[in-house]
Amino acid sequence: MAVRKKLAAVLTVVALAAGVSSVQASVVINGTRVVYPSDEREVTVKLVNEGAGPALVQAWLDTGDPATLPEDAKVPFSLSPPLFRLDSRKGQSLRLVYSQEPLAQDRETLYWLNVLDVPPVVNGPAAEKNSLQVAFRTRIKVFFRPAGLPGNSREAPAQVTWKFVKSAKGGYALQATNPTPYYVTFAHVGAMAGGKKWFNEKGGMVDPGSTAEFEIESPAPSVAVPEEVDYRFVDDYGAGVDGIYRAPGAR
Repeated sequence: MAVRKKLAAVLTVVALAAGVSSVQASVVINGTRVVYPSDEREVTVKLVNEGAGPALVQAWLDTGDPATLPEDAKVPFSLSPPLFRLDSRKGQSLRLVYSQEPLAQDRETLYWLNVLDVPPVVNGPAAEKNSLQVAFRTRIKVFFRPAGLPGNSREAPAQVTWKFVKSAKGGYALQATNPTPYYVTFAHVGAMAGGKKWFNEKGGMVDPGSTAEFEIESPAPSVAVPEEVDYRFVDDYGAGVDGIYRAPGAR
């Protein structure tokens, strides 16, 4: 289909949008993440076109590689509609349906929802002027959450433990260990030890049953474990929630 070929071509240059700060995507996703409980028949994601004109929208899921083309993505979900026109100030719901293919039942599985917003072609006198049309792609996380997992996602950040380590880049980092079956996303973290404090403002995500490193600045920590780590994590609704980790024995 000609339209699909056009959209595939757009994907090869859509990264250029990252360098354009004076314009914004017209099609907006309601939310910054999606949680798909395994016992739900379907989950819906709402989109709204806040632009002044219509947009051509393509939506698809992938397993984490942003270079994956829609036709090459292998995911255990159907998504509809995958391609549609969205008029100005109108909304559209995307339906995600789990295909019941076997997935891990002892932890969450992460997928990504892509929404490509292609503006209409400019015709008439305006087409003769120099102009830049930018297609925007938005990607948000989709967490497949099996029923019956112990605990809950809101309690998971408090169970993450922390220590100082040498980073692969030669500096130092805070290493987070996540013993829970949930993905934990931190917006930022700060550690304190011996009256000194270290910060990481970039944040990051820690996979279930895994570790992740958060780079920190000098000076080198003089202890292996911070006395205290204050953090902000991102909950299921995309809201930032503050918390504090205190090492065992710390006052």
